[in-house]
Amino acid sequence: MIVAGKHYRTVWMEGSTVRMVNQPLIPYRFEVIDLPIHRHTAEAITTMVVRGAGAIGAAAGYGMAQVALEAPDGREFMAYITEGAERLRHTRPTAHDLFYAIERVLRAIEGATSVAAARRAAVEEAERLADENAAAGKAIGEHGAPLIPDGARILTHCNAGWLAFVDWGSALAPIYMAHRQGKRVFVYVDETRPRGQGARLTAWELEGEGVPYAVIADNAAGYLMRRGEIDLVIVGADRVAANGDIANKIGTYEKAACALLNGVPFYVAFPSSTFDPKCPSGEAIPIEERSADEVHYVIGQDEEGALRRVRITPLGAQARNPAFDVTPADYIKTFITERGLCAPKEVSRFLA
Repeated sequence: MIVAGKHYRTVWMEGSTVRMVNQPLIPYRFEVIDLPIHRHTAEAITTMVVRGAGAIGAAAGYGMAQVALEAPDGREFMAYITEGAERLRHTRPTAHDLFYAIERVLRAIEGATSVAAARRAAVEEAERLADENAAAGKAIGEHGAPLIPDGARILTHCNAGWLAFVDWGSALAPIYMAHRQGKRVFVYVDETRPRGQGARLTAWELEGEGVPYAVIADNAAGYLMRRGEIDLVIVGADRVAANGDIANKIGTYEKAACALLNGVPFYVAFPSSTFDPKCPSGEAIPIEERSADEVHYVIGQDEEGALRRVRITPLGAQARNPAFDVTPADYIKTFITERGLCAPKEVSRFLA
């Protein structure tokens, strides 16, 4: 990710401090925040200062490294580790990468022969996870780019680009790679209510990369598919079940249904860390329901450049805010992973 000529990762660690891009401020302001202890990192995951499956996983891995660095010596060391791991597990329930990262760092800690060695192992494993995530994003781009023909008009939903991963992303990685190969591409960016990750984050990324795009209202995608103005859809995933069902940002199922009805190929891009072999189907994926305030209120920049929060519903209105939905494997044409392409029904064998 290049910002003002400088390469950034979405989240990284310096000493015992986790540093990350403050995503709620984008596209209005680019800011990196410092999180000196694991409780701060956990809070940043919960409040979506960092979001996106891969970035959440990396942040959780770094959070576990902070837990190990903070833990007292002696018999209280493992008790503190257990408590910290549980705190991080409860930040977001749907994205599998979070749990994958916590377990990887936990195993590294438990395999060490001393407290000092455990601390070193935790930091090294967290760094290894982040590097793997960035490398997986690039590989997803390389495997997915051939699916994008020259002149393609592509629909995306939510944000599965640089900001959702340590670098490169999943759904946007093939688009970036195709664009850098000289292909002409145009991206329709779903706004992705209620938090607007498409309108705010994906549009900001594409603008910086120089990829032509247009932001559309969430309900416009079906109309454009019907008119033959969308050639393919690429989305990311927060969890992939053993049968090929996926959980992704709310509204993904609707896009997949419209794509199926109109004969538009629907692709899902994700690294193998998002695959949950213990989850038999989409019905078993826990779906996070977030605060109703995200539906009642929007945040934007006024004409003076100040960020303001305004209510858009009646004062007495109730709201529901499921953050994800499940798309059946039958609606998906192909999975794009860092290991290559596979049919959704074959994912268990492909990623074994």
